Amino acid sequence: MSLIVFPAIDLKGGQVVRLAEGDMDRATIYGDDPAAQAMLFADAGAEHLHVVDLDGAFAGQSVNGEAVKAIVERFPGHVQLGGGIRDRAAIERWFDLGVSRIVIGTAALENPELVRTAAKDFPGGIVVAVDARDGMVATKGWADVSTVSAVDMARRFEDAGVAALLFTDVGRDGLLKGCNVEATVDLARSCDIPVIASGGVAGIGDIRMLAIHARDGIEGVITGRALYDGRLDLAAALSVARV
Repeated sequence: MSLIVFPAIDLKGGQVVRLAEGDMDRATIYGDDPAAQAMLFADAGAEHLHVVDLDGAFAGQSVNGEAVKAIVERFPGHVQLGGGIRDRAAIERWFDLGVSRIVIGTAALENPELVRTAAKDFPGGIVVAVDARDGMVATKGWADVSTVSAVDMARRFEDAGVAALLFTDVGRDGLLKGCNVEATVDLARSCDIPVIASGGVAGIGDIRMLAIHARDGIEGVITGRALYDGRLDLAAALSVARV
């Protein structure tokens, strides 16, 4: 089984940034042309992108919509989008504009029926974000930590028809500490939904380790800072992921 590598484009104020541990005050700017960045990833062989409207995640609605639309229009592959998508109208709007998958986080915890109906109406199109800090689900742009465990959150949607779970270890995100492979694999083994790993990817070793566990239900991996800092070569990551 092959692993999908999702290069990440995080948007803040129309710019491409990466945050440390989800902290908006700890943002590193990597560019001011998100669509051009998407094309650089496409040129390296990427067929999937993970795009996050960071401002939207805090505002609860789209903030960087124009940048997202520009990416979708230019990127020839599949775009997975998250950040502030919390109602049916927003879900439908982004699908109509060509987004392949919608990532729902805060709304999945607060309004699970939204996820269930959307997953039914848009087969293969809904991903549930399970963002965890010390094993507990974090919401509202990771600003709040709930009393629900990551595993319990995942199991709530086992019969909902969601395409995947996006598991992020918030404490590692953007810090290049290495992906929490153990927790990711444990989550994948504990439920019947494919899991996408995110948070802390430091280099090719993380991609290789996750690829080994593809048979355990790891569908893909999201990587951002390692690519932007030059610690991970995207073409090499894609090659390792195909093993």
